[in-house]
Amino acid sequence: MADTVSGYHEVHLPPDPARAVVWQAVASHLSTWIPRRAHVLEIGAGYCDWINNVSAERRVAVDLWPGVTRHAGEGVRAQVLDVSRNLRDLGASTFDVVLASNVLEHFMPDTAAAVVGDVHAVLKPGGRFLIVQPNFRVASRRYFDDYTHRAIFTDVSLPTLLRAHGFGIDRVQARFLPYSMQRASVPIRAWLVKAYLRSPVKPMAGQMLVVARRPAAD
Repeated sequence: MADTVSGYHEVHLPPDPARAVVWQAVASHLSTWIPRRAHVLEIGAGYCDWINNVSAERRVAVDLWPGVTRHAGEGVRAQVLDVSRNLRDLGASTFDVVLASNVLEHFMPDTAAAVVGDVHAVLKPGGRFLIVQPNFRVASRRYFDDYTHRAIFTDVSLPTLLRAHGFGIDRVQARFLPYSMQRASVPIRAWLVKAYLRSPVKPMAGQMLVVARRPAAD
């Protein structure tokens, strides 16, 4: 299984310096959802570009890909872990925030639903689940260009799934980021990404943002 995951990164998701530029801007844009003293977990962290740019008291990155341990930044504890099986091993009500970028769509629907339930379990009451991932409604033509995509989610179905597992929904943005930054027609610059995130106009948008919350009392 590890060889399969490594092959995916080598072929479909090779290292790209522009990715760090994008996620530095995204992390800053979403920082209002992450308290400074928060304990933060990123599932399916991959190259750790999001978690590496988060300011928090404690940061943990997990992924089935062994390479996650090489890419975690200073102060980030990386662990090889199968989130579809072992997420609850991290402890009940442990984290204030869980991050997931392009993760849930890689599981079969029932497994994705189970992962959502496990995220609810590891979040503290009042904790938030920040999700960035493809929105099939606006990215249907490219959604299955990634051969590992198994589940289809939209800006309607994903919040519904989250509600079914006890989450409240704080924010849904159907168009948040382009589907992919690979083969971009212009160089990726921090100022350009920041301007895109602030703009109400989202050309080539294919990824959505969903911010969910475990109720303070549930």
